[in-house]
Order: sequence, then structure tokens, then C-alpha cells
Amino acid sequence: MSTLAIVPREIITAFREYFRSEAKPQVYRAPGRVNLIGEHTDYNLGFVFPIALEMACYVAIAPVPNETVRIYSRDSDDEVTVAVDALPSAVRAGKWSDYVIGVARELIAAGTQLAGCNVYIASDVPLGSGLSSSAALEIASACALLGPRHMDPIDIALLGQRAESQFAGMPCGIMDQYASVFGREGSAIQIDCRSLEHDYVPLPQDVDIVAVNSMVKHELGTSAYRDRVAECAAAVEAVRHTGHDVKSLRDVSLTLFERIQDSVPVVPRRRARHVVSENQRVLDFASAARDHNLREMGRLFVASHRSMQYDYEISSEEIDFLVDTAIKHPGVYGSRMTGGGFGGCTVNLVAPHAVEDLRNELTRAYQARFGKTPAFYDCKPAAGAGRVNA
Repeated sequence: MSTLAIVPREIITAFREYFRSEAKPQVYRAPGRVNLIGEHTDYNLGFVFPIALEMACYVAIAPVPNETVRIYSRDSDDEVTVAVDALPSAVRAGKWSDYVIGVARELIAAGTQLAGCNVYIASDVPLGSGLSSSAALEIASACALLGPRHMDPIDIALLGQRAESQFAGMPCGIMDQYASVFGREGSAIQIDCRSLEHDYVPLPQDVDIVAVNSMVKHELGTSAYRDRVAECAAAVEAVRHTGHDVKSLRDVSLTLFERIQDSVPVVPRRRARHVVSENQRVLDFASAARDHNLREMGRLFVASHRSMQYDYEISSEEIDFLVDTAIKHPGVYGSRMTGGGFGGCTVNLVAPHAVEDLRNELTRAYQARFGKTPAFYDCKPAAGAGRVNA
């Protein structure tokens, strides 16, 4: 099972070696997240239910006596250098640095004065896994560039979202950045993506959350994500034409949808059915978690996956195989895809005594079917972003 691979002291050493500097950088951490339930509801202003992870992105930063921002990514083994006064007019490069530059641009737009610095980035959130490595990078970068200056936590989450949607070019909702900022040990975060309010929901202690990485990320994901956003907007417009004043699919109840669904074109109808029913599943899952009803939590997991598989059409052969294999195991309460879709990870609710056996069974079956070895992550709810003591 994956464990933390990054120690802040090692980042300081690596920072000094790379930049050939004796400066003592400050180190900031922002976690990845796994969404337990509530997929593709955030940009529809609905409900989501993520946890922040121990896996995180770390950013070490120290000032330099010039007006240049020099950024190095250990994971990409790549460096980007930009003058401070060029940040507001920087253009997208189509790579990892967009998330950092986008955050810097948003900070400047919000009135934060940036100065020259060296920045060293290292992350143990696996890329392409659906565990939100991009949001971890955005929020860690925002915290590092802010330093000791205060910004309201919700504004940090929002500027990270803007950096990704408006600069990096992925029209994401607020969930990933919000979870990275507001994570709490032992609890999931039930987020209302319309009001931007949240509740912490303690999770049962006698169940393990295990993410399984399919090691596959289909290129279809980025374009299909944009398609889903557009199809949901088309569904909202169709509902409006029935005489109901709705601004997003969040405003459409299950009862209303069932009554007017025949007036919605076929494809937007399927997308809307997923979002509307998924919002209700989030509320039901939170209730089941509070009641320690593991069976109901597992049932909702599977119902969510089937909705993504058939109505939202964002699953894949590999992900469906992992889910279908897992739910046959007697120690598994439920399994579902998590993240944007078309690969990435499943998330599983597993009895602690069954985790090792499930890992062995999924590894054997997945290797036999696809010739790949899945990776496994023990997902424990962790604290949100901030400076770390090294």
C-alpha cells in the first residue's frame, strides 16, 4: 500500500542543491483528494463529498535579490523562469507550469505583490489518477507565493479554480481546490458548491478507504469533460423551456426531473439524470455515514458508479472491471470510479481485515485481463493546506 514518500527536510536539501543556495526555504503542503461520492456535480453547483489525502504536493520557496521567479518541478524534471513583471501577461504553455503561473496571475489580480523567488516543487500525488494532483499543485503554490500574508481560505480555493479553468484551460468546478484547502483528519467534507459552505462528516472508523489506480488515463478525458459541461448546460436550457426558472442542474429536484425529462433531448437527459440523482446520493451517503450504515454507504457507491457508467458515460473498460471485480469480494461494501473519468482510480469501502486479500485478488485479475499492475493507496482523511515545519 502506498505510503508518504516526501519528507520536508529532504525538500530543503534538494532545494539547496538544485538552486545552489544556502537559503532556508519555507515549505508548504497541499493535499490531493479522493471524492467519495458526488461526481461531476460540482460545476453543476451541487453537492460533493471528498476527503483530503495524506498524499500531497510540497512547495519550497525562498526569496532572491532579483525580480525573477524560477520554478523547478522535480516530478517533471523541468524548469520554468519568468520575470515578475511578465507574470500578468504570461501565456499558457500546455504543461505543468501553467498551474503555478496561473495561480501567480490570480494572486497579482487580487492585489498581492509578488517578488523574485526560487520555487522547488515535489509531489507524491500520482499524475492522471483522478486524485487531483493539479489542485494540490495550485493550492500549494498559492500558499507558498502568499507566504505569511493572509488570504481568506475560500478565496485561495477560488483562485486555484480560476487558475485551472481560465488559464490552464480545464473548466473544473470548485471541489478539488476546496478539499485541498479545507481537509480535516478523520472527516469527509460535504460541500455545497452553490453556497460554498461545508459540513464535516466523521467517517466510520471500522472501514478502510482504498483507491485503486487503473494505471490508465485515456486522452478522451479532457475533451469529453468539456462536452459534459456543455451537455449539462443544454439540459438546463431544456428545463427552462418547460417553464421552470432554473439556473443550474442543482435547482432541479428528482421529482421535477422525472416529470419533465421527456422534454429534454436524449443525451442531455442522461447527463442530467446522473447529476440530479448524484446530488441526492451525496445527501443520502452523508446520512448513512453519520448512522454508521456501511451497507447503505456501499450500495450508494455502486449506484453512483452505474450512473457514471451508463448515464454520464465517463467510465472505461478497465475501471468497470476493477469495480465489478471488487464488489464480488465479501469484504467490500462498495466500489466506484472517482475523478473526472476515462481511467484513473476506483475508490473502495473495504473491511480492514479484507484489504490485503482484495489487493492480491485485484492485482491477479487485472494483470490477467489487461497486462497491467494496479497501484493501491490507503486513503485516510488528512488536514488541508498550510506551511509545514521542517
